[in-house]
Amino acid sequence: MIDETVAEIREMQTHSSSVVAVKAARALGELVDREYATLDEFERDLDHNAGALRRANPSHASLHRTMRAIAESVTGDAETVADAKELLGTAIEREVERVETGKREAAANAARTFEDGETFLTHDYSSTVLEAVETAAVEGTHMTAYVTEARPRFLGRKTARTLAGMGPVDSHLAVDAAAGHLLREVEPDRVVVGMDCIVGDTLYNRTGTFPIAAAAAEVGVPVVVVGSGTKIIDGGFRFENESRPPSEVMLEPVDGITLENPAYDATPISLVDEVITDEGVREF
Repeated sequence: MIDETVAEIREMQTHSSSVVAVKAARALGELVDREYATLDEFERDLDHNAGALRRANPSHASLHRTMRAIAESVTGDAETVADAKELLGTAIEREVERVETGKREAAANAARTFEDGETFLTHDYSSTVLEAVETAAVEGTHMTAYVTEARPRFLGRKTARTLAGMGPVDSHLAVDAAAGHLLREVEPDRVVVGMDCIVGDTLYNRTGTFPIAAAAAEVGVPVVVVGSGTKIIDGGFRFENESRPPSEVMLEPVDGITLENPAYDATPISLVDEVITDEGVREF
């Protein structure tokens, strides 16, 4: 289960960083069923596997924090293998609850900010943003959503389809390059996006977020970021971007062309107006 989860995280088969953190935590539960001759052997295996899961996507702050928290809750605090396994099980459940509660409460706080008749633009796929919109829609809030398709993986298409299934949401899908046009011509009330993480004064999110935020600032459209507070990191974490497979951009390689396919971009927090988390609203 651990090896399969590492492979899934590396391939980004799961789009939500919160879901990734929960899957990784659950995967460590496999160690409870393994046999160990000594406590030292168990702790070494826990450190190895937590590290492997963490390194599977070094850009996910929530994954990093969750793996660290679980390992630190067990290592050095048990006297027997049985004690360590019990501590591991407790730590996994605690961290899963922390991640899921943070995401759920962030979505609930964001849902309360949507107004009837609002138009917003969003990018890529954020399960927290979608949960917020769905909650508002269930309560009868009518909204119009413009979604950029998020090439080359087209995750925005998945977002648009999901929004279209919410009764009072009018869903529109546009190519990424049309974001500036939409911001100027449609004049949405705001841009609402999720986040991979915020480290210091930088928001890291799926590629395409930065140009949208910059264009929004130019035309005076507020940018709102939604996500669990566990994704806001003050220190002890260094974001590492990753390059997605070139085949996502062009199936057949061409001599003389280097294909660039970064997974994330960096947006200065100065371009963000609000960050909505489970702890409330932070204004910038």
